Amino acid sequence: MSIILVTGGDGRFAKELKKVNTKNKFLFLNKKELNILKLKSIITSIKKYRPKIILHLASLSRPMILHEKNISKSIDLNIVGTCNVVKACEAKNIKIIYFSTSYVYPGTKGNYRENDGVLPWNNYGWSKLGGECGVQMYHNSLIIRACMTEKPFIHKSAYSNVKSNFIFHKDFIKIFLKVLNKKGIYNIGGKSQSIYSFAKSHNKDVKKKISKGEFPLLQNMNLNKIKKYL
Repeated sequence: MSIILVTGGDGRFAKELKKVNTKNKFLFLNKKELNILKLKSIITSIKKYRPKIILHLASLSRPMILHEKNISKSIDLNIVGTCNVVKACEAKNIKIIYFSTSYVYPGTKGNYRENDGVLPWNNYGWSKLGGECGVQMYHNSLIIRACMTEKPFIHKSAYSNVKSNFIFHKDFIKIFLKVLNKKGIYNIGGKSQSIYSFAKSHNKDVKKKISKGEFPLLQNMNLNKIKKYL
């Protein structure tokens, strides 16, 4: 049984992953147990638990405005912290799995493939792309460009003119576990549809709203690469 050490072990996605039985042993560490801003803390955890893989979930995500108001925190957690994890993995020849985001794509044409050009449209996307840069320098790595959310849909309204690939954590995990042993970059999400259509199908009370420029309209990704493993 392979040990997979998980950073950000008390986060939203990690809590869902804990509920799933797999042939691998996931070891969930919170920021007190493993501080990604301190390389020594990461190395200590690696020596203690001897993982085969580090699943790097620790990051700053919502609310998105944080990445505009507190750039230093965004840089530290999503770029510097990720690069520290890469350094530690490289030193011990451990695979890193990094969760990036569909927000690294420009959102202007849609149907983005993994080898398409990236151009984030907000600071959150830039911070996650910054982390990607460090991860891509290390050959023993897997980058997941994800589009997922928790269930139930947390917002009272959703964009009807923004196309995306939202999928709930529980369904995302089923796909993700099939590519644990892969390397490179994979888009993972649900079918391409408006955010409103996705939300409405699970909550009839969700209200419709229109993006007037605050969100790019065509954020959806091409999922052909990941479909080979489904």
